[in-house]
Amino acid sequence: MAAGEKNSTGLQLPSVRGIGRGRLIMGMVLALLLPPGIEVLVTLVGYRNFSIILLLQLAVAVAVAAIGGLWPAIVAAVLGSLLLNYFSADPVGSLSIADPSTLFTLVIFLGVAGGVALAVGLASRRAQEAAWSSAEATALSSLALQILRSDGTLESFLDKVRMSLGMDAVTLVSTPPPQPLASRPPDYPAAEADWRVLATSGNNPPVTRAAADHTAVVDPQYTLLLNGGPLSGQQRRMLGAFGAYVVALRERQQLAESRRDNLRLSEGNKMRTSILRAVSHDLRTPLAGIKLAVSSLRQEDVTFAPEDERELLATIENYADRLDHLVDNLLDMSRITADAVNPLLDGIAWQDVLDEALRGVPAERVRNELPPNLPQVEADAGMLERVVANIVENAVRYAPDSDIVLTGSSGAGITVGSRPAGELRIIDHGPGLDPAVQADMFRPFQRRDDAPGGSSGRRGDGGIGLGLAVAKGFTEAMGGTLTAEPTPGGGLTIVITLPLWTGHGAGSGADTETASGIGAGGTA
Repeated sequence: MAAGEKNSTGLQLPSVRGIGRGRLIMGMVLALLLPPGIEVLVTLVGYRNFSIILLLQLAVAVAVAAIGGLWPAIVAAVLGSLLLNYFSADPVGSLSIADPSTLFTLVIFLGVAGGVALAVGLASRRAQEAAWSSAEATALSSLALQILRSDGTLESFLDKVRMSLGMDAVTLVSTPPPQPLASRPPDYPAAEADWRVLATSGNNPPVTRAAADHTAVVDPQYTLLLNGGPLSGQQRRMLGAFGAYVVALRERQQLAESRRDNLRLSEGNKMRTSILRAVSHDLRTPLAGIKLAVSSLRQEDVTFAPEDERELLATIENYADRLDHLVDNLLDMSRITADAVNPLLDGIAWQDVLDEALRGVPAERVRNELPPNLPQVEADAGMLERVVANIVENAVRYAPDSDIVLTGSSGAGITVGSRPAGELRIIDHGPGLDPAVQADMFRPFQRRDDAPGGSSGRRGDGGIGLGLAVAKGFTEAMGGTLTAEPTPGGGLTIVITLPLWTGHGAGSGADTETASGIGAGGTA
């Protein structure tokens, strides 16, 4: 980018090469025309005051200096002094000077005119440099704002550097740390393998150090390699400023990565703490019940009635089922948080999963009002069974005096992203939940009775708060959504929305055991 052209920020950077050729020519023309014009004018009007004419010629020299710079002003001063000597100083019409004081005055005039011309020329140049510096600072400030508002990638930043400097290609490489003299290879630091390419811009391959037209070490850790035309002093200064932005951008990226790592560590710590709490209480409760029942049955000195023995065996089975559900949810949640869930998608009708999903739920508690002939949705059968089972059992637990109603629909207005979808609504008329905390019910280890505004569930049956979190994770893994909304008249409605089946699966069968091996289980 030459001086006087627009950079990538759209700002006009003025030239700092002094007075332009057009102004120089104009100044020279005025230097040749104005001094004789002054003498012709005063001669025509018959004005012969030497001091006033001298001041007029000095004013002409200053005006020419402001327009054309130093050399036109010197020409105007010399020509004006000669014309003063010839037309205004005695003897008139001759270059000889009769009065020594007049000669002294002309010498002083020439010196003052030349000094003023020099001062005006330098001031004009300084004004040009100040204007360019101001425009450059504004351009760099605008560039900094654009970088901060951009996507923050090194590639987009190098695009701006390349366009600002008019280069063909720009590559940022990481500088290898210095090695001790004893361990340096013979070609150090020529080994290109030690210089890692971080980002590049331009249609060409990454610029190598050997092929680079320009090299700028912007930091002990980073070096910019550029290919293109020559760089002016102004562009080299801008390149130095770009280097500071490289360091700031890299630090910003490293801070963002550290923040993400810290967030993952925090979430992992929270998950581990919750699992430990679940193990210490909720998993111990069914184990204690099983141990108590088994210990009772093993007492040889106690004879139980058949009905008491059946009750103890039922207790063992119930607690074993609960323990199995707790462990299943813990394992499923760990797979979800690790992004290790790979659904095997196929066309599934809502009705096809209900028998297995509702196994163990009292039949009198559930009303199936699904319309016939609903289109199939795209889902993994095992995951969908688990989703429905967890939601229904959660509703049974927290709405003990309400029927659970299952309805479904599809058609206009029901979409997942841009795809048409079908939905299954699981409706209860229990105490409901405060809308402000409905989103929290899908967080791991969040019990419904822990949320303000929720019903007070029985803690002994409350599980560890993973049923709805697992349901939401599986639904999203299948490309759907799981939402909650108030039931008209009181209660809570959970809506499962999945894309309609189009005849070809979007899922992968790479992990069929993980996907299809998940059966319906209870919530915990």
